[in-house]
Formats: sequence, structure tokens, C-alpha cells
Amino acid sequence: MTTTTPPAAIGTQATEPRSTRAARVGRRLNSRIATLVAIVIAIVWTIPTFGLFVSSLRPEAEIKTTGWWNFFSNPEFTLENYQDVLFGQSSSSGQLANYFINSLVITLPSVLFPLAFASLAAYALAWMNFRGRDWVYIGIFALQIVPLQMALVPLLSFFSRGLSLGGVTLMPAWNLDGAQNFAQVWFAHTCFALPFAVFLLHNFMSQLPKDLMEAARVDGASHPRIFRTIVLPLIAPALAAFGIFQFLWVWNDLLVALIFAGGSEVTAPLTVRLAELAGTRGNEWQRLTAGAFVSIVVPLLVFLSLQRYFVRGLLTGSVKG
Repeated sequence: MTTTTPPAAIGTQATEPRSTRAARVGRRLNSRIATLVAIVIAIVWTIPTFGLFVSSLRPEAEIKTTGWWNFFSNPEFTLENYQDVLFGQSSSSGQLANYFINSLVITLPSVLFPLAFASLAAYALAWMNFRGRDWVYIGIFALQIVPLQMALVPLLSFFSRGLSLGGVTLMPAWNLDGAQNFAQVWFAHTCFALPFAVFLLHNFMSQLPKDLMEAARVDGASHPRIFRTIVLPLIAPALAAFGIFQFLWVWNDLLVALIFAGGSEVTAPLTVRLAELAGTRGNEWQRLTAGAFVSIVVPLLVFLSLQRYFVRGLLTGSVKG
């Protein structure tokens, strides 16, 4: 007599080894040894930042003659370095307060613009049917392969000369000056961020329940209303994930801001001024400790406050099923 294994039993047998392996890996990652290794890695990773902070509080003579670890045997500290780099009036001082504002002016719009445009594009590619949709998505995905440096010269030519085709001027030169150069930096960062933003948000939106969208359409909801009332609240982790990623990238950027905003005090961000703090001969590097720590405070606070959304958004947007 031949017995036949029910399909449900076959599925159960197939999933049991996977569940067993996953549980075994989970137990190992939650073991004391794994926890101890994670703590050691975290401590080693934090030591340079801690040393930077300690050095920023030491007098100039101590910074230039001894290592930061000597602070514990000879605990001398001062806030003069922070006073110098933030509010110093001499040309050799940091004067980072103005550059700090410039970094905020550059970073916030450079985060909000890609978020707005990419979320709209991702919704259209995920839930609106039109001819060539898949090819558009493939083209956007392929743009991630193009190195940023290859686009700097064409983009700078676009700003300075405009766009012409067959002798016909499609767009005149921008001819911006002073604080108006912020617009060039916003445009550049938005262009560079859109391919990855669309890719991440599209993967997230495409996993939303199809029944939910169909129910909304049956109730008479239009695409704008579905996007505003249903999609946006559900993709908040993905928006936060990309927002943090883009914020850290733009805040720490030197190349794009230096090329499109210039190095003047009116438009230059913190990174440009930090590169100049050491002086022409490199003998004023004690300012770098306080200046570097000032520059990392804001992105550190942003990342720590939204860390859970960053991890959740990246994982959900990259895994299907």
C-alpha cells in the first residue's frame, strides 16, 4: 500500500530546516560572546571620536606636545578652542558660526527636494500603469552607476552656458551670484540623489498591499488622495531612512559645495572652512579638533534620533516577499 504525503506536510518539512537554521543563527547572535564582541567593536569604533572630543577641550600647547590620552594624567581643559572656531574675529580663526548656517541652508533643501520628487516618481512607477514604465525604472536604476564626478563638468557648463540644441537656446545661463549660488548646490544634490531615492522608495511602495489600493479606488479615491492619505503614512520609515542618508551625505560633502557654491563666506559650508582651519603651513591644526567636533554634532543627533527608521526603511525597501 502506497502512502502519499499531503502537500501541506511537504511544505512543513521544507520550511523546518530553514526555521531551524534561522533559530540557530539567532541564538548565536544573542549569545554572550556575540554581545561581548559587539561591545568591543563599538568601543573601538568610538575611541577616535572620544579622542577628538578630549583634544578639543585641551589647551593649544598640550595638543601640540602630547597625545590626548595624557589628559587623564594631567587634566587641563579649556573652551578657548570652541570660542576661537565659532566666534573668533580674526581672519585666522574659525568663524564657524556663519559657515554652520550655510551648511543648514544647503542641507535642508537638498534633503527635502529629492524626498518630494522621488516619492512622487516612485508612486507613479509602482502604482500607475503607463507605456514604458518598466524601461523608465530601469533607466533610473542605471543612473546610479554613473560616478558623480563625471557629471560635475557638464552640470557646471549647464549653469554657466545654459542649454542649446541646434543653435536654439532651450535654457539660458543661470548667471547667479552671491547667495543665489545656493540654488545651484540644491539642484546638483537633487539630481545626484534622485536615482537612489526613487529606487529605494519604489521598492518600498511596491510592497504595499494591492488590496488596499484597489479598495481605495473602489471608494472613489484619486491617485493624489491615495498618495497623500494612504501611501505617505505607510512609507514614513523609508522616507526617514533616505532623509538621514541624504542629510549625512550633503552635510559632509566638500566637492559639490565647493564647485557650485564657491569658497566665499556667503555660501561656503562647514566642510570648506574646516579644510582651511589648519592654516597655510598646517601649524594651526589645534583648531581642527574643536571645528571637526562642531561639524559632527548635528548629523550625529539626526542619526541617533532617527536610527530605528533608518534601519527599518533600508531593510524593508531592499527585501521583497
